[in-house]
Amino acid sequence: MRALWLCVWCFPLLANADIYRWTDAQGKVHFSETPPPGAQRIEVKPQVVERDAATREREERAARFYDARRDEQAAAQAKATEQQAKLSAQCAQWQQGLDNLSLGGRYFTQESDGKRTYYSDAQIDAARRELEARLAEGCR
Repeated sequence: MRALWLCVWCFPLLANADIYRWTDAQGKVHFSETPPPGAQRIEVKPQVVERDAATREREERAARFYDARRDEQAAAQAKATEQQAKLSAQCAQWQQGLDNLSLGGRYFTQESDGKRTYYSDAQIDAARRELEARLAEGCR
């Protein structure tokens, strides 16, 4: 905490540092913060950059472009995440169906009148092969 207060206290002193200019015996011009005899004090003013209307418009257009691009990327990422979640749910459903077929037993469909139609062994094998193909193709 003391170091922070020391920095806050010293910062204005550092910002007001003077710059001096002098010429040596060989005729070379030098700049320094410590003045030798005969040095001239130089006033340094911060440079203010004023942008014209066209430059401001280009900056605003670029900012809008980058914002739109960022939004597009976020939407694409959200869509990809949603598709991945759907695929994972579908894969889990296919795996559950394959696990159920592996248990054995008799499988049937129920008609609207309540009558049961049982699957043959060939139909069960065909369903197993189809589920295995779907899992191998889409759920790696």
